[in-house]
Amino acid sequence: MTSVLHNRRTVLTAGGAVLATGLTGIPSFVRAQGLAPTRSMRGGSNNYLPGAPVVERIGAGGFWMTGTVRRAGDGAPLSGQRIQIWAHTTEGHERDPHSHGATLTDENGVFQLEMPQIVPAFGQPHGHLAYDSADFKTVFLRPVMRRAKDTSLEAHFILQPA
Repeated sequence: MTSVLHNRRTVLTAGGAVLATGLTGIPSFVRAQGLAPTRSMRGGSNNYLPGAPVVERIGAGGFWMTGTVRRAGDGAPLSGQRIQIWAHTTEGHERDPHSHGATLTDENGVFQLEMPQIVPAFGQPHGHLAYDSADFKTVFLRPVMRRAKDTSLEAHFILQPA
């Protein structure tokens, strides 16, 4: 008897999800209005250093910061966009200039930058990322890692024209 109730609940939940999202899996309100821009996160701009250079890698590496950059509205990937990355790592504090670097997105709007292992600062292992060029509004992100031993972290930007 319990499995019948569970199956009905599962069917009703799945049916409601299909009604809300359609077959695409994207909620209808998102499709109707377009992709909303990413909002800056509280604490994301802490220790930001304007003009950090584009680099091949920060320090000795071993940890990967990855993500995507898309345009608000239509979600088109944005190539050649500069993303600055910094963090508290095994090689320095997030306020140290050598802990900062920038990278550019590829033709698919994807970025990646190798850096030293992120370590907890104030109890949380987290990174900082910024889009800070002139074509779109500035966005600061501060994603938190699930576990301090993770060797990668990703963040996604949806940018609104300036």
